[in-house]
Amino acid sequence: MKQNRSVLSLEDRIELIRAEVDQVVQDRVDAIAKESPGVPRGVIRNLLIAKAPSCACEQYLMLKRQA
Repeated sequence: MKQNRSVLSLEDRIELIRAEVDQVVQDRVDAIAKESPGVPRGVIRNLLIAKAPSCACEQYLMLKRQA
């Protein structure tokens, strides 16, 4: 991991983290959608992250605390 950090720019690492966070959120949306047929996934996503700031890191931390 340390070797990757020296190779990747800060911007690239941020993009990788954001993609990972987006996948965590999407996985949670998918799980809830299975239990709530008919509710649009966009609505579920908005409700999940509504209390968190727009920062992907804060959204991830909030979802982890709720798990």
